Parts: sequence; C-alpha cells; structure tokens
Amino acid sequence: MSEAIRTEIYADNAATTKMSDAAIEAMLTVMKEQYGNPSSLYSVGQNAKEILEKAREEIASVINASPSEIIFTSGGSEADNQAIRSAAETGRKNGKMHIISTAFEHHAVLHTLKRLESEGFEVTLLDVHEDGIVRVEELEKAIREDTCLVTVMFANNEIGTIQPIREIGAVCRAKGVLFHTDAVQAVGHVPIDVKELNVDMLSSSAHKFHGPKGIGFLYAKKGVRITNLIEGGAQEGGKRAGTENVAAVAGMAAALKETASRMTENAAHMTEMRDRLIDGLIKIPHSALNGDRARRLPGNTNFCFEGIEGESLLLLLDDRGICASSGSACTSGSLDPSHVLLAIGRVHDVAHGSLRLTVGEDITAEQVDYMIRNVTEVVEYLRSFSPVWRDLMSGKTQFIL
Repeated sequence: MSEAIRTEIYADNAATTKMSDAAIEAMLTVMKEQYGNPSSLYSVGQNAKEILEKAREEIASVINASPSEIIFTSGGSEADNQAIRSAAETGRKNGKMHIISTAFEHHAVLHTLKRLESEGFEVTLLDVHEDGIVRVEELEKAIREDTCLVTVMFANNEIGTIQPIREIGAVCRAKGVLFHTDAVQAVGHVPIDVKELNVDMLSSSAHKFHGPKGIGFLYAKKGVRITNLIEGGAQEGGKRAGTENVAAVAGMAAALKETASRMTENAAHMTEMRDRLIDGLIKIPHSALNGDRARRLPGNTNFCFEGIEGESLLLLLDDRGICASSGSACTSGSLDPSHVLLAIGRVHDVAHGSLRLTVGEDITAEQVDYMIRNVTEVVEYLRSFSPVWRDLMSGKTQFIL
C-alpha cells in the first residue's frame, strides 16, 4: 500500500483537525515579529495587544457577539468548566442549586457537574432518546424555581447529532435561567448566532476548526457574572489571569475566519460525502447508524457493528491507511463502552463495536468508497473468528441489530 493512501484518509476530524496554512502563517508572524507581552505599555507590547484585540473582534463577528464578550481560554474543557462554575456560583448566591444537562455531554461538562453534586448541587440529566436528540418539552418540564443553569451541547462529539439550541434558548430565556452550550464541535461547521439562539454562554476550541491546540474561547453574554478559575493578573478583563498566548489566538482567529467564509460550500460537500458513506456502511449486515441521520454534523458518521470489538476494527483500519475512532479522543484509552452510545440505548456488547468516521472538507468520493470497501472487509474478517458472532449465527444468542 502506498504511503500516499496511508496519509490521505484522515477520518477523525472530530478528535482534531489539521491546522490550516492561514493559522500557521498567522502564528509564525506573531512568534517572529510580534513577541511582546500585550500587557506592556511600550510599542512592542502594544503591537501584540492590537493583534489580540483584532482577533477578538474577528472571532466575535463569526458568532454575532461583541468583542468584550469573548474570553480566551486554553480550550473547550476550560471554557466549559468556567461557564458551568460561574452559573453555579451565581445560583448558590441566589439560593438556586439545581442544574439541568443531558446524559451524553462531553466529560468536561459531566465531570464538572459531578463535582458540583458533591458540593450540594442537584443535577438532572435529560434523556437524549434513540435518535440522540433532546426533547424541548422534557427540558421545559424539568426546569424548577431553583434551576440556575441549563447546559446542553450544540452538537454531540461522538454521534454528531445537532440539538434544538434555538428552542432550548427560548425556553431558558422565558424562564429566566442561564443557558450554556458546549459548541466545540459546532463552531466553524454550522452557522451560529448567539443572539438569535438566546445563548448566555458558549464554549469553543480552535483545534476543531483547523486552528492550534491549547487555545479556545468562552462567549459570555454581557451581564453574565463570570467566576475566575485562574487568579493572578488582570488579563481577559480580569476573568482569566495569565499572559495571553497571542500567537495561538491569532492562529485561532485566522482559522475561524477562513472556515466561516467557506462554511456553506464545505458543509454541502461534507454532507454529500457523509451520506455516501452512510449509504455504503448501512449495507453491512447487523449494523446501525447511531443518531438521527439528518440532524447531524456535516462530516459525522457513527456506526455500531454487532459481533465485533471496536479497538480491533480501528487497528486493522489503520493498517489500511484509515484514521478513525471508536468514540471521543478523551475516552479512547478506556475499555468501557461509550457513555454516549449507552445514553441512546445501545447495549454494552453492541456499543463496544462502534466506529466514528468524521471527514473533512477535502474528502473525495474515491476515499469514501475506499473506506466503505475496507470497513466492510475488516468487519467481515473480525466476525469470521469472533465467538460472539458464532453464537449469533448459530442462534445461541439473539441479534440485537
């Protein structure tokens, strides 16, 4: 197999994306020429500050926010933590100790909520149903007088389902409850207008839209009280201490600006390729697409294949030059089945045989067909010596899919 094929088919864009040339160039310029501390008063520092604030303006414009509402963070996990803890602190002061979220959030959200439960908060996790979609009416019923926050991810990081954020935001606004959305998978890939969506806080991470790792941002609507996670200097309006990583911020802004400018055409192409991939993989016997087919991110395909184990599938696909995942990168070292798949009703044995393929805007039809062919062959190969599959075929156990 040629090295060209091995390096071409990168289908794990939900884990991270390749940095764009625009992001790299922006970072190199800052690192080489604008290396000053943006908090310094002399010209070298003020030049860096100018780059920082220009980037803040560019990022804000993409989501229709004000620059002052953008706080730079180390990534999505920090932004999630700061948003949730800020709302919880406000709630505690007002005697409101109830938070609503969903069962398939990213662990940056779920683990933060778990910690808050140990501090006396009550957390309600909504069902996301077999299609991976939250029901707005169920959320509305769950809101109580002491609810201080609703936090629902924009699009799921594993199965790609897009939530009814505008409707959820409208309910929260009418009830006077803060609404946060983890939009790490969505920013740069689907249109986002925080004003139209009635979002109070939104988290994002640059490496999901061709920017650098280790940088992200938190949108916090004007008037929302933000609690500091890091104390120290007065950077980021006093909300996040530490000298800003100007080069990374510049790279993030350049990547987002470029991605946003091509969003419509990229989404159309990725959706076409995604559907081609789904049409091919669904032909594999005893397989199932995870999550709603239409209401999902343009590049996300997630399947379960009965009778196999996901890790073996990934390793054999890697031998054939296909980079894929069986779930989120944050849990790929775990032997436990995906909490996301369990949340949509997949049983443990089926959830273990999952595959996530997340394509980028450069994917071709030939590459999609190559993936279909090779996934089909590898699944068939793994089933050929699987005792689980043998029991299923003999009728000793019953098929689920």
